[in-house]
Amino acid sequence: MARASAADAPLPIKGPVPRRLVFANGLGSVAYGIKDNGFSTFLLLFYNQVLGMDARLVSLALLIALVFDGLIDPVVSYVSDRTRTRWGRRLPFLYFAPIPLGIAWWLLWSPSPGAASFPILLAGAIAVRAAVACCEVPSAAMVPEITRDYDERTRLTRARFLFAWGGGLLMLLLAYGVFLPNAMLARDGYRLYGITGAVLMVATVIASAIGMHKWAAYLPGKRPPNARAGIAGAFGEIFESFRTPAFVILMAAMAVAITSQGITFSISTYLMLFVWQFTPVWLQLYPVMLFISVVGSFLLVAPMHLKLGKRDSAVVAGLVGMTFWVTPLTLRHFGLWWPDGTNAAIGVMFVFTFFSNLFSVIATMSIWSMVADVVEASEVETGRRSEGTFSAGAFFASKCSTGLGIFVTGYLLAYAGMPAGAKPGEVAPQIVDDLAIAYVVCVFILAIGVALIVRKFPITRAQHEARLALLADAAKADPEGTALHP
Repeated sequence: MARASAADAPLPIKGPVPRRLVFANGLGSVAYGIKDNGFSTFLLLFYNQVLGMDARLVSLALLIALVFDGLIDPVVSYVSDRTRTRWGRRLPFLYFAPIPLGIAWWLLWSPSPGAASFPILLAGAIAVRAAVACCEVPSAAMVPEITRDYDERTRLTRARFLFAWGGGLLMLLLAYGVFLPNAMLARDGYRLYGITGAVLMVATVIASAIGMHKWAAYLPGKRPPNARAGIAGAFGEIFESFRTPAFVILMAAMAVAITSQGITFSISTYLMLFVWQFTPVWLQLYPVMLFISVVGSFLLVAPMHLKLGKRDSAVVAGLVGMTFWVTPLTLRHFGLWWPDGTNAAIGVMFVFTFFSNLFSVIATMSIWSMVADVVEASEVETGRRSEGTFSAGAFFASKCSTGLGIFVTGYLLAYAGMPAGAKPGEVAPQIVDDLAIAYVVCVFILAIGVALIVRKFPITRAQHEARLALLADAAKADPEGTALHP
């Protein structure tokens, strides 16, 4: 089958992005959502409470894996930016990386009896993170590649969030309702959790690639005239892109925000079991409530961006979400909440969590949509489009912060004195309260930090559109792409 040349390549799309393409690009993030939910929600619990590893060792293994991830992401981004095949730059990764990802994910949750150890966990975590990078970095890099429109990028970003959350919450629902309905510490349940997740990861990434094939499968043109050669040149371009002021601000904001999210996800099961004392029914309703809140975020984020812009939407939504999040635990600490384990205590907590998650997801969506807008700011400065590089940088900040959040949770558990193999209702109340209030303090401080950092982001809608006009004029004057940077 003939492929379009670079001159008449279908990307970027002018005008509204077809719904099929929005759907296909979003579908690819299901694997990332499954990975993120598993790492953040169950992995620490599984290796600590089920397999008996020290919580600090588990947290350390996951944090060390991120060092390797930090080397992998930029390499994947650089290679995908410069890949030249008849399937385009990104699709080869999306067709060939899912199988190793599925195998690595299955093995991570199915260690042979007695084999759970620091080296085994570290190797498994590195393998999963490397495979996820090969799937998610090229897929996310297609957002600024598909369209340069300020609002269409929000459409793509919110679809990716909806599918990522949907994948993670589907696995959460299956865990609470099917695999671990009455035994959160059952080893066999986690094995089935791993197998199911692996199948979904492989299927959705490959289906996403097939869905985008019509638009993304074309032979790219030559390397930009000012592109550097060799490994040294590659990392030189990466570091140059990362020095873009707007991106540095986003990296910092994302690092702080995702650290908070990482703490929340990894400690959530402990809070549900030991603080709120969820019954099986509430455990099964919890992921449903979260998904409905994400749908609400999906519907509200675009109107908020139209009214406030991406930057102010992130600030306002982040602070509102934090307020809803910490209120129930704070009131509980001061004896102003219903007794633990009662339907009233859990039901009202659900209401607060619904609005907290709704606004928190809007804040994170806004930050990720802002990442796409940095591409043109960098292009004006360097003369290169580096979608993959910026996606890798954003994912590196996100992954490191998720790992840091899990690492912090391990030390919060140690600080509170949470015993291994503990059973709900049998832990000393002081331990439970110390854990809850330490978590509240962390979330409050980190939310304020995110708001202060994001306020410094310099790209507005008007500035973005002015850059697009400048780049369009330069392209007309110099089709070879050297007008801005000879």
